[in-house]
Amino acid sequence: MELRGVLFDFSGTLFRLEFGADVFDGLTSGSGAPLDQDDRLDLMRRLTAPVGISAGLPEELHEAWGRRDLDAAIHRTVYVAALRATGISAHGMAESLYDRMCRAGSWQPYPDTVEALTRVRAAGIPAAVVSNIGWDITAVFDHHGATGLIDRIVMSYREGHVKPDPELFAIACARLGVPPEHTLMIGDSEEADGGAASLGIKVAIVDPLPTAQRRDALLSVLAAHGIG
Repeated sequence: MELRGVLFDFSGTLFRLEFGADVFDGLTSGSGAPLDQDDRLDLMRRLTAPVGISAGLPEELHEAWGRRDLDAAIHRTVYVAALRATGISAHGMAESLYDRMCRAGSWQPYPDTVEALTRVRAAGIPAAVVSNIGWDITAVFDHHGATGLIDRIVMSYREGHVKPDPELFAIACARLGVPPEHTLMIGDSEEADGGAASLGIKVAIVDPLPTAQRRDALLSVLAAHGIG
């Protein structure tokens, strides 16, 4: 395949939500005890899981959860409810955590993110980010000095389509001016990012590990496709 374009997922692929330990200060579990390590990991899973209904979410919000990445207000409502389901019930605390989730500084790039984007740019290949998201992630790229390495950012809540809907990938390819059959999609979810395959896009999946545990997965994928 002659590679003419590269699409990247955002969360779990290029960046990962990683709060500083101080974010959890003062938070308690449903039993009233301070959050232990397992509690914190569970909370992070609820905030970053690409698919599936968050455990404990009230049934009346299940349908809204499926539309969370199509509407900013719904996104906030269901995530705040999911946080409260973990036992974070102190007044305003779930809302505060949600707001921190949307801050650029809460998202850390993987060690090879900037280098991977730089290599794609150096190869003369246009790149886009294709994300299921309910808030504007542009500031994350600005914060980490990566905005100039991306040609387009395609966000579900602005386009009205959610991965694995092939239309979101089609929009990205059209904006880059590249044919799907000459495009590579790099993501962390077989279910969501794998939807690109229906257009003939080549799909590569990386593991959404903590940033300290995944050093060069992006570079390895690019090298396997002739970008080194």
